[in-house]
Amino acid sequence: MSRGRIELVIGAVLAAILLAVSFAPGLFAGPPEAVEVTRRLEAPSAQFWFGTDETGRDVYARVVHGAGTTLGIVGAAIAVAALLGGGLGAVAGYMGRVPDLALSRAADALLAFPPIILGVVLASTLGAGAGNLILALAIIYAPVFFRVARAAGLMESQRAYVEAARALGHGEWAVLLRHVARNVAPVVILQCVILFPLALQIQAALGFLGLGVPPPTADWGASLQESRNYLTVAPWLAIFPGLALLLAAIAASLLGRALQMRDG
Repeated sequence: MSRGRIELVIGAVLAAILLAVSFAPGLFAGPPEAVEVTRRLEAPSAQFWFGTDETGRDVYARVVHGAGTTLGIVGAAIAVAALLGGGLGAVAGYMGRVPDLALSRAADALLAFPPIILGVVLASTLGAGAGNLILALAIIYAPVFFRVARAAGLMESQRAYVEAARALGHGEWAVLLRHVARNVAPVVILQCVILFPLALQIQAALGFLGLGVPPPTADWGASLQESRNYLTVAPWLAIFPGLALLLAAIAASLLGRALQMRDG
């Protein structure tokens, strides 16, 4: 079995596990906000697999339910960024001229900022909340999708089928929507998988800084932030959310690398 196929299989298995946990948390754990002060900071046991936190909440339940929050936010943000940046990139690459110049300069301006710095500024400005976090992440990564889609759209605009469609009397927007967009889409989809682990890191970092979803919503980044004062007495508070983040990042990275090798 080739290396690319092995990475694809491993990544797919890990991603399937994460998706199952995200979309069916009730099958795997109890309520993540249930507080039992008398059971606070208990070590992992048969009753509490991942131990309990400073208020007696089940860490396992919070990790499982946090998967839906964390992966849902990142997935939604990547989808919005792909639609926005990919769509505008295809238009800029295909149309050229003024639209290309204006949109390219706007994308360059956003790309000039490091993602984490831009994320902190946007999240601080927009305020806490899942919707605002999705918007912030989408703004961060839309320029990346723009560049990828623009390059693909520019290449497709030179293809013979585009000239043939024009010769048959199809308008520019008709050619773009019916033909060019169809060939740009696979490149954008591949970029979604590649950018997912990067967006996951930014989302977790913003949650750790207190700029993510407000408590008591379960979220991996927020869980790491809450664990910082208990690293020596209750290390499991950081270990298990950290491992969940690592698992998700590895799954997305392996899938991205495998798809890149296959595409190449």
